[in-house]
Amino acid sequence: MLRKILVTVCVCVISATTFAQGGTTSSYSFYGIGALKFQGTAENRMMGGLSVYSDSIHINVRNPAGLARLKLTTFTLGASNQFSEQESDDGRNTAGTVSPDYIAVGIPLGKFGASFGILPLTSVGYNLRSEGELSSTLFSGDGGLNKAFLSLAYSITDDLSIGLDTSYNFGEINNNSLITSPEGEFEFGTREINESDLSGISFTLGLAYKKLLSDNLEFMGSFTYTPSTELVSKNTREIASVFISPLTGAVGEVFSEAVNVENIDFDFPSQFTVGAGIGAPKKWFVGLEYSDQKTSDFTNRSFVTDNVEFTDASNVRLGGFYIPNFNGLGKYWERVVYRGGVRFQGTGLEINGEDINEFGISFGVGLPAGKLFTNINLGFEAGSRGTRDSGLVKENFFNTFLSLSLNDKWFEKRYYD
Repeated sequence: MLRKILVTVCVCVISATTFAQGGTTSSYSFYGIGALKFQGTAENRMMGGLSVYSDSIHINVRNPAGLARLKLTTFTLGASNQFSEQESDDGRNTAGTVSPDYIAVGIPLGKFGASFGILPLTSVGYNLRSEGELSSTLFSGDGGLNKAFLSLAYSITDDLSIGLDTSYNFGEINNNSLITSPEGEFEFGTREINESDLSGISFTLGLAYKKLLSDNLEFMGSFTYTPSTELVSKNTREIASVFISPLTGAVGEVFSEAVNVENIDFDFPSQFTVGAGIGAPKKWFVGLEYSDQKTSDFTNRSFVTDNVEFTDASNVRLGGFYIPNFNGLGKYWERVVYRGGVRFQGTGLEINGEDINEFGISFGVGLPAGKLFTNINLGFEAGSRGTRDSGLVKENFFNTFLSLSLNDKWFEKRYYD
């Protein structure tokens, strides 16, 4: 038992050093502290991001109160591939990225449930070029914010549970710009490198409620609230004069100088989510969920952009699942879980007077893969983000995500003759 716990803890610790920065190619990740990542499992994501549903064999990382329903120890991890096509008045561009999504362990403890793991919180990844009459500027950035969490839940009654998630948020964001102008055999320019190391602690309170309305009908409701969190950003900046070879693209540095930049404290915005749904146990479920996040508290860390305003963000999700025959032994495809959903998100980002909104439709399957309800989840999502109006970029994306959920019994009495 102790060995299993130590192994899973070590896996999560090692993952913290390799969880890169979530993975994105969106030009809109330039702003704030990057694009907000979806903080949930593949099962949630296939249902449009819906998190109101919790059961006894899957970890609900979006609502800690759902952990009280766990009956088996669960280990889950997921990854995704994103392909995007970016359209603007200047043309089209395609890009792709593969990234880890989460790794988590859930443990049932009688009336209690516990979970720990790590997932990406925000992500930065862009390459942009601005052309002028006498010079051009290349903007690039990478990094993001990660979340290492420990959650605990308690069943107040058979129908009502409460949970608390404590998270340590950490990461590094790099924003670079290179201004060049051609001169003879070389291009000469100025390079600016901004680096920010961010850290802070956050908390999420969750409630989960379920009630049998009849033998074949069950209601579920959920609520989560995350207060605003203070993040510390330690900033550095370096400015250098460079020359660039037009043949190889190699960058040579003439001289560089470190510039003093003030370290700042700023708030990661508060958020609440409320959801409700109805279904037949182990047969079907459909739910609706609404989130509101005070992203108007966002700010760029060490530089200012005049054409950008942060507003409050909202998110509406509709989704559910269907199982033809949960107990269909010998009939594999009848035990498969079919999931689907749709979402509409206001990102809270306004550029050149245009709201940057996002739409997505998703679907997928949960495939039984062994004893004790172990399953493989394969899902797909198609959608769009942004607009081509006012000189902006519209991004059409197609995501593929894959996860594995393993179940085991860790805490059980053993009997000897």
